[in-house]
Amino acid sequence: MKLGFGFYSHMLTPRDYRFAVQSGATHAVVHLVDYTYGGPQEAGNEKDNQPIGGGDGWGVAGRNLHLWDEEALRQMVSEMAEQGLTVQAIENFDPADWYDVLLGGPKRDEQIETIQRRIRAVGRAGIPAIGYNFSITGVSSRVSRPFARGNAESVGMTQADERPVPKGMVWNMWYDQSLADTGFQPSASEEELWSRWEYFMDAVLPVAEKEGVTLAAHPDDPPIPTARQQPKFVWKPEQYQRLLDYASSPANKLEFCLGTLAEMPGHDIYQTVANYAKQKAISYVHFRNISGTAPNYQEKFIDEGSVDMRHIIAILKESEFDGVLIPDHTPLMSCEAPWHAGMAFAMGYMQALLQEDI
Repeated sequence: MKLGFGFYSHMLTPRDYRFAVQSGATHAVVHLVDYTYGGPQEAGNEKDNQPIGGGDGWGVAGRNLHLWDEEALRQMVSEMAEQGLTVQAIENFDPADWYDVLLGGPKRDEQIETIQRRIRAVGRAGIPAIGYNFSITGVSSRVSRPFARGNAESVGMTQADERPVPKGMVWNMWYDQSLADTGFQPSASEEELWSRWEYFMDAVLPVAEKEGVTLAAHPDDPPIPTARQQPKFVWKPEQYQRLLDYASSPANKLEFCLGTLAEMPGHDIYQTVANYAKQKAISYVHFRNISGTAPNYQEKFIDEGSVDMRHIIAILKESEFDGVLIPDHTPLMSCEAPWHAGMAFAMGYMQALLQEDI
């Protein structure tokens, strides 16, 4: 297994690459979407910390579309390689590129062609995977509070957000702010959302296969049936199996978010990990810990939550998983660099687990 590091778009700098390498990373998972452009950042959170998905949205979609060009991707891959990092995946399509794919709207086929171009560019730049979250709402219903050890600021959920999604917004970002006062996105059913995903996969999976790119699906966070009056896509562990069974292909895999999976009530997280690891269905792993289950959970330090992360590593090793693990989130520590300190702690803990003879 390999230790990776997740980069938001504003962190694509030599300084941040060096921090990742100094923390033990050899691989990178990159977010090209700018989640905070033109939108508010949660009070008390530093810029590098995860946005929590408030009702006003994360910002304006489409700002970084130029970063998806093949030349720009090749340059990023080269710059990271100079610092000792291999780009493993691009995470999340830009909402500006596929809002009508998610909504089943009139521009769906046109936007699918755009996504096909993005996949080709990623593959030709030598990047093996794209993680995606097929969600109308994106991340929602979360709050930032001192949930972690020593009153460290972290993220959790106390109840579902029932505010409807305004028109012009999808995946918690604005694709057309001029529509903000014109009403709300119509509610879909869960089966409608799955039908939209099937239409999408029928069109893009052959392109991904040809280009050697794995499409890795993220489960819904939070994993509840509905939020903001919209259905969720993968909110139970067995829905991952439905996704895999629909298209048996090496290009159809899972962005395996341990935290989100552990938030799902009514299953054994260790059996779930073993099941999908044995199927060789995992593309890469979000390695984080939580306590509680949806709709009431809290993100914890990696050694503090209810999941035995050492046991998870043992299961992955037994299944001969050789992919990348990244700490996608971390509580903020009380110091001059809260996010960096929390991330360094997580990276060190993961490095020790990977080196241990489990």
